[in-house]
Amino acid sequence: MTVMSRALVLSSLLLVVAHTAAQELSVLHIKVVLLDADRKAMPVPHHALLISDNPATATPRRVVTGADGTADVRLRPGNYTVESDQPVAFRGKAYQWTQTLDIVAGRDRTLELTADNAEAADVTAATPTGDSPIEADPSFLLPRWEASVVSIWTPIAHASGFVIDANGLVATSRRAVGNATSVEVQLTRSVKVAGTVLASDPARDVAVFRIDPTVAAMVRPLPLECAQAPKPRVAGGQKIFTIGATPLESNDMTSGTVSRVETHAITSDLRVAAGSEGGPVFAADGVLVGISSPAEDSDARRRSDSRIVPIADACEVVAAAEKKARDAAPPGAAHLPVEPPRPFPADALNNDAQHRAVAVSPYQLSSSDFDILFITPALLAASRYQVDQAVRRERTGGAGAADVSYGVPRQVIDFGNWSDYVANVSAVLLVRATPRLVEGFWTKVARGAAQTQGMALPPMTHVASGFARMRVLCGDREVAPIHPFTLQSRASETETIDEGLYVFDPDALAPSCAGMKLVMYSQKQPDRADTRVIDPRMVQRIWDDFAPIRAMK
Repeated sequence: MTVMSRALVLSSLLLVVAHTAAQELSVLHIKVVLLDADRKAMPVPHHALLISDNPATATPRRVVTGADGTADVRLRPGNYTVESDQPVAFRGKAYQWTQTLDIVAGRDRTLELTADNAEAADVTAATPTGDSPIEADPSFLLPRWEASVVSIWTPIAHASGFVIDANGLVATSRRAVGNATSVEVQLTRSVKVAGTVLASDPARDVAVFRIDPTVAAMVRPLPLECAQAPKPRVAGGQKIFTIGATPLESNDMTSGTVSRVETHAITSDLRVAAGSEGGPVFAADGVLVGISSPAEDSDARRRSDSRIVPIADACEVVAAAEKKARDAAPPGAAHLPVEPPRPFPADALNNDAQHRAVAVSPYQLSSSDFDILFITPALLAASRYQVDQAVRRERTGGAGAADVSYGVPRQVIDFGNWSDYVANVSAVLLVRATPRLVEGFWTKVARGAAQTQGMALPPMTHVASGFARMRVLCGDREVAPIHPFTLQSRASETETIDEGLYVFDPDALAPSCAGMKLVMYSQKQPDRADTRVIDPRMVQRIWDDFAPIRAMK
């Protein structure tokens, strides 16, 4: 080849490259949705599509929609055909799409595949669809029903539940909510209302409570369909799914396999997070089959098996609740306080933790029966930092290794049944009321008599009284807590006590109030109010501790 020929070939190649580069890639946004029975648009997950150019120059490109029913594809300018690899089954119909479109350089395009532009036919045994209809896909179940699953708060536990009808009925596991007769129901991060238990059956492990119907209308009910003929029960080896509500986080889905089916229980290997039990359980075809339930004891919780309440058992309890609901007024629709939407600034907490010594005295208050501690994020962070430093010294054998708590009070380290909640919430004020230990009159006399005989006996103390409730007053106005928790702890090998752990908004204790008061009630004297004025200097210190989050508003 001559020099001139090589130059011509090179020039041609450069022109081809330049022309190709000039063909700017565009993005094709594909969205596949179908309408459910309520005419609500539901994304179609994991649907495979073939994209080929016209005229065809290569093997068709295969793309699959994500959990949200969408897929993005970068294409060169030209004419393309987008078609389903296989039909998708939904509510007894098989849908497939074939669409032709043009892609223009530098201009993105959106393609929506819906029932209106699909080829639809009845599903038959010969229809080449996937293994199961899309309503059974976990990615389809979660967006469809996650808003129906709500958080349930009682003084001693958090659980899941789900709205089952437009009248405001909510079903859950009775083990999850215990003996509670009233609960707090959180539908979203900003909406929480009161709920009243209408029916609670320990034998069937089902509880049904009610919220105001106007509030329940915010979410789509997940009906139990108790009036219909019983559906075939799940069998061993089948796949199941559950949706659970976790404190302070989004609802999530967990899958498992059925291991055993009994008359009043289904056993599986579902790993439901502690405090999230009580949510709906679905079979592989998307049918509601049960309610997740907590294990009866801590040993069972550590095992792989989990228990599910069959829907047939729930239906009998629901019938009793529906009868009561006809004659009873629903709870109020007023919104209850919720956690602040913003977390405490992490850099402010870290800086404060490293420069502040743990000193609880400025945050302490005492009543006749209780020692009260006001716990701010700054105090909590400093306590955790001090303990972490002590643990680090213990591991390295340095000074302070003998006492890993490093003098930090138990009240700011151990929160018992609410430890996980405290570890994950950062922008609230905690008020903890711990029963005081006292020595009875006659035991004090007996100990004095022993001393006269040369015997020195330690004080024989006992808990004055367990915690019942508390109120915080700003002048004459009561400040509602976010949560009125109860801590159940052990005072000795034979005695347990109830402590109070109330959660408040950062602005609950404000220096602008004309006198802040704390009113305590004990289990021994539940009707006697023990009122204490909160020192204005303490109120100011607590207020100042929340300055970093207040500056974010």
